[in-house]
Amino acid sequence: MPEIRVLIVDDDPLVRSALSHFVSRDPEVEVIGQADNGRDAIGFLERDLPDVVMMDVQMPEMNGIEATAAIAKRWPDVRILAVTTLDGSDTVLPMLSAGASGYLLKDSSAESILAGVREVHSGASSLSPRIAELLVQHVRNTAPSSEAAALEELTERETEVLQRLSQGMSNSEMAQSLIVSEGTVKAHLGRIMAKWHVRDRVQILVVAARAGLIDFR
Repeated sequence: MPEIRVLIVDDDPLVRSALSHFVSRDPEVEVIGQADNGRDAIGFLERDLPDVVMMDVQMPEMNGIEATAAIAKRWPDVRILAVTTLDGSDTVLPMLSAGASGYLLKDSSAESILAGVREVHSGASSLSPRIAELLVQHVRNTAPSSEAAALEELTERETEVLQRLSQGMSNSEMAQSLIVSEGTVKAHLGRIMAKWHVRDRVQILVVAARAGLIDFR
């Protein structure tokens, strides 16, 4: 029985068909619907809740950034994976700041697309070092604040995990760097999420960047 229910949102029917084909190859993934803009996607969620929404950025009626922000606010348990042809700071990074748990380019391999769906579903969003850095700089440039004082303080090891997360490291890479198990890394990430009341790795970076807690040397 499928474990991951997916909604695909894109204004190109050929792209929707291709994405549906890619992810449906996994028997544990079921595409439960398609929408051609953000407004229709929200209408779908009002009737049925998917586990993961694969969301394009540039669409008519309501774009992916607006739809992502609305979905993240109304249905915080639904994970959103940005899927776009563009990787500039004016597209992918606003999507991540709006609440997307990860991103993929449309020319990614079928295996990468399926892996991306699985990653955001599990909460283990993975960002490349370049995208992680762009995210931090984007948040600082558009929403500067002094939130550090309001955040619950991290332990020394949690701070080490945060710094490695900001460098785009995966759980396995962090575990190797810190000489601990992946389970230990996941536990530290979980405690950071609980302390800061966020839902995934991307939002950890957003909060930390706004508070000026991470930097790139």
